[in-house]
Amino acid sequence: MSARRADGNGVVVVGLGRFGSHLAGSLTRMDREVLAIDRNPDRVQRWSAQLDRVVQADSTEEGALRQLGVASFGRAVVAIGASVEASVLTVLALTELGLSQIWARATSQKHAKILSSVGAHHVIFPEAETGDRVAHLIVSRLLDFIEFDDDFAIATVRVPESLVGRTVLDLRPDDRYGVRVIGAKVPGERFRYASDSTKLTRGGLLVVEGGIDQVQRFAGIR
Repeated sequence: MSARRADGNGVVVVGLGRFGSHLAGSLTRMDREVLAIDRNPDRVQRWSAQLDRVVQADSTEEGALRQLGVASFGRAVVAIGASVEASVLTVLALTELGLSQIWARATSQKHAKILSSVGAHHVIFPEAETGDRVAHLIVSRLLDFIEFDDDFAIATVRVPESLVGRTVLDLRPDDRYGVRVIGAKVPGERFRYASDSTKLTRGGLLVVEGGIDQVQRFAGIR
């Protein structure tokens, strides 16, 4: 058992495919207790050296999950992508164990509705979300991009050459471009919160928020 404690802040990750294994690795690096479960012995063996606790088990069986102590974890992520039936039955089993937060990966809208109906608190579409994000990065000058609901996004952009030397107050981004500058980074330094007096430097970066179209237009300034 890992030195980390399953004290309600741990996470169960079910399914060690590409998404699940990367998720489990990221959580481990964040110093979270992770219990990884997969029914495929090859995957269990592959990841056992890199993750704290990897178990071969049938996650659709409530009794098996109970024996593994899954109920002592606060959150679970059902990352199964190959079998809709297995993902739904796993969410159902986790619901029976009373986990407070169940995240589940969906492969279609219909799949998502079923997962929600059997107890998933959060349904995610990792492939679609990644595809949308990469698409925005490919067709624009954005360096990073996170899209939220209601046509809202936060993005990282390079300081346009035409704006070098000006301050946020001079720029008036809310009025001119419909975005708000919330952070700035001078080359060689860390990101800092932006204020009206923040000066835009050559080679620097800005973190901006606003409507998706407005963020894209701002990123296109030369």
